Amino acid sequence: MTAEFTGWHVLAEFGGVDAALCDDLERLETALRKSLLGAGVTICDVTHKKFDPQGVTVLALLSESHASIHTYPESGDIFVDVFTCGSIGAGATKAVELLQAELSPGSVHMEVIQRGHAARRIHEPVGEGLTRVWDLQDVIVDTRTPFQHMVIAKTAQGVSLFSDDDRQSTEYSQLTYHEAMLVPGYALAAKLDKVLIIGSGEGVASQMSVAAGASLVDHVDIDQLEVELCAKHLPYGYTEADLAEAVAQTGPIKMHYADGWDFLARAEAAGTRYDMIVIDLPDERVEDAQHNRLYEDEFLQRCKALLAEGGVLAAQAGCQTMWRNETLERSWDRFHSLFDTVVPYVSDEHEWTFLFGTSAALADPVAKMTETLATLPYRAETIDARALIRGAIEPHALRAGVGVG
Repeated sequence: MTAEFTGWHVLAEFGGVDAALCDDLERLETALRKSLLGAGVTICDVTHKKFDPQGVTVLALLSESHASIHTYPESGDIFVDVFTCGSIGAGATKAVELLQAELSPGSVHMEVIQRGHAARRIHEPVGEGLTRVWDLQDVIVDTRTPFQHMVIAKTAQGVSLFSDDDRQSTEYSQLTYHEAMLVPGYALAAKLDKVLIIGSGEGVASQMSVAAGASLVDHVDIDQLEVELCAKHLPYGYTEADLAEAVAQTGPIKMHYADGWDFLARAEAAGTRYDMIVIDLPDERVEDAQHNRLYEDEFLQRCKALLAEGGVLAAQAGCQTMWRNETLERSWDRFHSLFDTVVPYVSDEHEWTFLFGTSAALADPVAKMTETLATLPYRAETIDARALIRGAIEPHALRAGVGVG
């Protein structure tokens, strides 16, 4: 047996098995032994139990771990559990396939789970009854900050950041995400000199805003440890040197480790006004969550009060798909209650929708945006004029309510 800490766990349900076979201890044990040997695993011992009035459990102790079957003759069902570790890990699947051939069930449901050091996964909630599973090839950071469970790991999308099991950004998609969140707002704003970023711990949004012409970017994030770990380990956004300069506030980006709510109060007291304010936080939850307050009416109203004339509030507003769009509907209603002009950007290459609101009453905001796009100092790689036009068409589910503009 290898000392490699990895293996395969197969959980199967056999249905429609002959009732007599389900209660035949000798045949069942023989079938299990034959299947395990055929899969190349080493049997150390086998024990069994015949139940009264019916039913059988057979348990095999293996050099590679264990295997068991438990039967229900009254319904013709059998639970099968085989785990094999080390270099022969995939033998678990072979053993169950051979056992299926021996017992001839009418139906089979089989789940294969990789376990061990090479098998880390994150199960990201997508919608009710839906989960997206991320295979982590190499875990770089796995820690609980004072505010969240944070994971940085290599995935099929490159180095990726997760917060409380939600994907925040990946090396592969982060440019598409950040441009969708920022570029339409740059194009909508009357000017772009002072920008406030709330959240967005990777630092991409702050750096992109400087590239777009901002002379001051106030970056506010409550989770210092997360920001520092992102700068240390992510290949995009701040480097550690970039972050040190932002903390020292010697350049255009000024880092503030603070609660966004408290920072708004200080900015209001100081009379600061911003040409663009960006809210980029972990996703608003359908259920109650502490950070939901930074998506709700009062917080948005306080952001609006800090906008300069022609200023824009930008926020990640949820997903446009029909199975997870409840928070988008909430944000849509909130923005339309606050702003004279609201433009969505529904990314054609990402799952998120972003909303951009301004108190300026613009007759054709999209025309203004497409014209301004060509003059921006920042040259977008994933958005052009046609993308802005297409992205500004709100999802059909929202269209019966308030239109764009």
